[in-house]
Amino acid sequence: MPYTFDQVIDRRNTQSTKWEKFAPDVLPFWVADMDFAAPELILEALRRRLDHPILGYTTEPDSLTEAFQRWLVHHYNWDVPAGWVCWVPGVVPALNLSARTLPADSEILIPTPVYHPFLAVASNAGLGEIQVPMQVTNGKWHMDFDALTDALTPQTRMLMICNPQNPTGRCYDTDELNLLADFIEKHDLLLVSDEIHCNILLDPSTTHQPLGKLHPALAPRIIHLYAATKIYNIPGISCAAAVIPDDTLRRQFMRARAGLLPGIGPLGFLSSEVAFNDRSSWVPDLLTYLRGNLAAVQACVGDRLTPLEATYLAWINVADLGLEDTEAYFAQHGIGISPGAQFGNADYIRFNFACPRATLDQGLNRLSHAISLAQAKQ
Repeated sequence: MPYTFDQVIDRRNTQSTKWEKFAPDVLPFWVADMDFAAPELILEALRRRLDHPILGYTTEPDSLTEAFQRWLVHHYNWDVPAGWVCWVPGVVPALNLSARTLPADSEILIPTPVYHPFLAVASNAGLGEIQVPMQVTNGKWHMDFDALTDALTPQTRMLMICNPQNPTGRCYDTDELNLLADFIEKHDLLLVSDEIHCNILLDPSTTHQPLGKLHPALAPRIIHLYAATKIYNIPGISCAAAVIPDDTLRRQFMRARAGLLPGIGPLGFLSSEVAFNDRSSWVPDLLTYLRGNLAAVQACVGDRLTPLEATYLAWINVADLGLEDTEAYFAQHGIGISPGAQFGNADYIRFNFACPRATLDQGLNRLSHAISLAQAKQ
């Protein structure tokens, strides 16, 4: 039976970050978790584990790494040795650990707009940060390699990206990845690539490609980051994998972790293993539903919407509305959004459409009304 996603589940009074940020009359479409039940295959595995009454410190199981290795082969034909894989309690901690592998005078290059925790990584590590705006061509956001080159200094040692890109929804194609490979090799850079949205491809013509698979000779320069938490909607029991082919870099990464991060709990290990082993219809059924939701967003906001290839996060242009505080304005009209300024571009808002259609329709009605009112004041 195909999975269905129309059930509206009340998340109030569950300490939900998403649902308890705003007033009760505001529908939240901001933080990137989905308003869908996690798949039963994961919930059932968790129930069975909870039949054992002790949830103690847990050693990462070999079966988890093996499941992840098979998952990489299944999706990308990428055969990764087990020794390359480091398990961490989340992609954001892994971003910060990656920065801590650098010398103290280093700078990190970051194309923007970008998932906002990226913009705190350098300062968290006491390093320098260079933000370089992405460019838009025919509605498509892309890295500006000329501008990135111009921004380099002798202290620039790392480039951090999202692929698929959050918040613009790009999934970089082969030509762009080849340019990226040339760039990091020419300028002797490390690359950290957050690929947490790699399975959420809404444009059927797109294909996610890990750069280390596409350019194996460059793999020692790259830290790839993965997690099952987005596509299976289990961010509250986070578990992430860092694929680090270079032995020295991997030791530096793990040394940076020492004493700073907790271990991953048994439920995190288990849910991720089940997800990486999954070959059910969950992913294709979810993508079909999200594509329908995306079409509804497109119909509502028209050419304000950046063409979306991946993620369930709409990047919507509101520059013409003259809003001083986009988050406050839309909240006044019953919609909780993420303001683009968080990601490095105040002309946009980010709108999470991963929810039942009834919830989305209600939100889009409010969004349309709010935009119309703002336009009328211009």
